Amino acid sequence: MRKINKPIDPNYLECPIRNVIEKFGDKWSLLVLYHLNLHGTMRFNSLHRDMADCSQKMLSQTLKRLEQLHLISRKLYPEVPPRVEYALTETGKSLMPHLQGLIDWSKSHAAEMINH
Repeated sequence: MRKINKPIDPNYLECPIRNVIEKFGDKWSLLVLYHLNLHGTMRFNSLHRDMADCSQKMLSQTLKRLEQLHLISRKLYPEVPPRVEYALTETGKSLMPHLQGLIDWSKSHAAEMINH
């Protein structure tokens, strides 16, 4: 197969939608944000129980990335054994009304999307 090299428009690379969605647009990040919005502060095991098809490693990586993006906060309690809780930050909370529209649309159109 022949590879075609096209020049990439610099405006495309600087597109804010593309660059923002790229940061948290994967399914695990969206599900973590959804569950934290739904339940409030959660511990790792509770999140993992709610997202049983996500491996512990993937959940851990997702939580770290969302924390780096300031969408969630991580609070470590100096106890034995250590207790860690995750919650949405103000930035994360400000994102949720926009994601809620996508969630609502998904619920309304899930059958159409799955069957095609």
